[in-house]
Amino acid sequence: MLKTRASLERIRPYKPGKLIEELVREYGFSGEIIKLASNENPLGASPKALAALSHTLTEVHRYPDNSCYALVNHISEIHETPADCITVGNGSVELILQAALAYLDPKNEAIMSETSFIMYPVAINIAGAAPVSVPVKDWGHDLKAILKSVTEKTRIIFLDNPNNPLGSVITRKEMDKFIQKVPAHVLVVIDEAYYEYVGNMDYPRSLHYVHEGYNVLVLRTLSKIYGLAGLRVGYGFARPEIIHAIHKVRLPFAVSRPAQIAALAALDDEEHRDASRAINETGKLYLTKEFGRLGLEYIPPHGNFIFTRFPGEAEPIRKALERRGMIVRPVADYKEALRITIGTSDQNRKLIAALEEILSGKEAKR
Repeated sequence: MLKTRASLERIRPYKPGKLIEELVREYGFSGEIIKLASNENPLGASPKALAALSHTLTEVHRYPDNSCYALVNHISEIHETPADCITVGNGSVELILQAALAYLDPKNEAIMSETSFIMYPVAINIAGAAPVSVPVKDWGHDLKAILKSVTEKTRIIFLDNPNNPLGSVITRKEMDKFIQKVPAHVLVVIDEAYYEYVGNMDYPRSLHYVHEGYNVLVLRTLSKIYGLAGLRVGYGFARPEIIHAIHKVRLPFAVSRPAQIAALAALDDEEHRDASRAINETGKLYLTKEFGRLGLEYIPPHGNFIFTRFPGEAEPIRKALERRGMIVRPVADYKEALRITIGTSDQNRKLIAALEEILSGKEAKR
């Protein structure tokens, strides 16, 4: 009998948010569908990126630049970090897997919070190592407990900041103290997918850890505020020897030519980035106020989504929203919760109106 590797039996595959096309097939909708499940930018992609994309269509028969030379050097200029400290991948999820493949083997362990991005345990198990989950505390990473979980077998600690799906953050003081205590045989992967949304709070200066020579890999993405989720571009910062190790396990030509060109343009579109941040802040204030009015609990958000808790199980509410053409995200291990992406002002108002109907017991209408 053909058998897979034993570690694959432990993998719970990543389940993405429901596609608009799926909802159309399921309910036969023909009107507007509002997707608030995947933390996508409701404004769409940068206009500059779209314009740049249009000029790449005649070149799709050519392989892309395997080194992502232009993109790496542009990121180097923006962040004042040497190019040999930067890597680019097919989304930041590819870099998560590359870190696992480069630093883990079956006798190793990797640590992450019990509630965090689902790709961490997937990547750990693909590498054949043992995942170690640490319960969250006060709806955030319990850094003290994570440090206590480190053993001689530990090779990686994964930290999403802000946390996904909770939306909580590790402050600069907390992260500084933590990084200084992590043993030298451990790589800390700091996943900052929602970095641009955080604002002016006391957020860690993660690139400082790279410049100071700590064992860290800082991840960013163009899928969120830059609106390029469909093109898959992520990038990371680390010491040159860490980048070199990661490059040994990457597939060739992973980042397409159109994706590289669009990313270059998107990074320079400050107007689109600022508008995306502004609409998110407006939506954040509106939704948290309305959730409070409706008697719903939520974790103060720092990304472009809100972890919201309902009086009972959230699944009937999620389904009722779908019947109204609205897609939100269930949260594994939290049956009473939904993760809701912050949308445009119009989308947010329609969401609240729908929730008000559902929570009051009115019959679902479409």
